[in-house]
Amino acid sequence: MTKTNRTILQSLGSGLMGACVLTVLHETARRFIPDAPRADVLGMRAITKVMETVDKEPPADDELHKWATGGDILSNTLYYSLIGLVKPKNALLAGTALGLVAGLGAVGLPGPMGLGTAPTRRTDATAAMTVGWYVVGGLVTAVAFRALRKKRLPNVLSF
Repeated sequence: MTKTNRTILQSLGSGLMGACVLTVLHETARRFIPDAPRADVLGMRAITKVMETVDKEPPADDELHKWATGGDILSNTLYYSLIGLVKPKNALLAGTALGLVAGLGAVGLPGPMGLGTAPTRRTDATAAMTVGWYVVGGLVTAVAFRALRKKRLPNVLSF
């Protein structure tokens, strides 16, 4: 496996870890905290909006929620995998920055995109949790990236 391929896999793996932690935070908190951010609602609204634009019927809410969750994990994995563009010694700073930018975007962009503001900006606590959880996802990504960079991936991953 080439060094470039190894770095790509390490970046994607790290991004996936950060994205999964972020999704678990969102999905768990929405069940227990009344003001919790609702990234799932934003995802469902976005999918519905796109489908209606192309004259397609969106799926029922349960199925739509699955699609939104999958889309969140995929998009956040790809976003957090940008960690691979920095040296491992700078990963914590980069992970924090990635999380902060994503969190601020999750608070500030849904309104202008026509998705509503309540899911991530309903209260000050909602906005703070939104930003904080994206930062946690970025930090998890950074820690995972540093750990994966210290170890060589098994040759099993060679194609």
